[in-house]
Amino acid sequence: MKSPRSVDDLPYAPQLTSSTADLEIEGDYDRVRFDGSSFPDADAGGARFTECAFTGGTGFDGARLRRARLTDVWFGETRLVATDVAESSLTDVWFSGCVFAGVQAFSCVTRRVLLRGCKLDSVNFRDGKLTDVVFEDCVLRDVDFGSAKLLRVRFAGCQFTGVDFTRASCKQVDLRGTRLGSESVPGIKAGYDALDGVRIDSLQLVTLAPLLAHHLGITVAD
Repeated sequence: MKSPRSVDDLPYAPQLTSSTADLEIEGDYDRVRFDGSSFPDADAGGARFTECAFTGGTGFDGARLRRARLTDVWFGETRLVATDVAESSLTDVWFSGCVFAGVQAFSCVTRRVLLRGCKLDSVNFRDGKLTDVVFEDCVLRDVDFGSAKLLRVRFAGCQFTGVDFTRASCKQVDLRGTRLGSESVPGIKAGYDALDGVRIDSLQLVTLAPLLAHHLGITVAD
């Protein structure tokens, strides 16, 4: 996976054209840079974004981007609050220092997506397909992966609180280095059966052992 650290690292950065225009339903955006733009309650359902960049604290509060297609798109310090991106397609997309709150991302298809230093609160990934996705140094709170299909997904240096994997399909999912909470504040609140095949480290096993025992109906008494 390509891993640019800033918008200037993008191979198409010199060709980006700045825009302050509003987003439109089924709009077509190619090599456009939105810097510090605000799109409250915007409707860009079905829009296509190719080699674009959102920078400078762009906000999507209450925006609707359902069934949008994003390819080679950079999001830097972008705010997505109550944003609807359900049923969208994201390929080669990078999120750096972004905030997600109350985002509807169910049934999304994401491939080669990197989230670095992001905060995700109450994000709905249910029934989605995540392939070659990396969460790096992210905070995930009440994030729902229920019934999603995760293939080669890595959580590196993340923090979990109430993350739900109920009925998820996990293959080659790496949780090593992620804080999975404690017995009193579980990082994973449900879906232990779906963690078959997930890779964890020995410290995480110590954290999860009491929760797994409770899930399996095992009573531990000294």
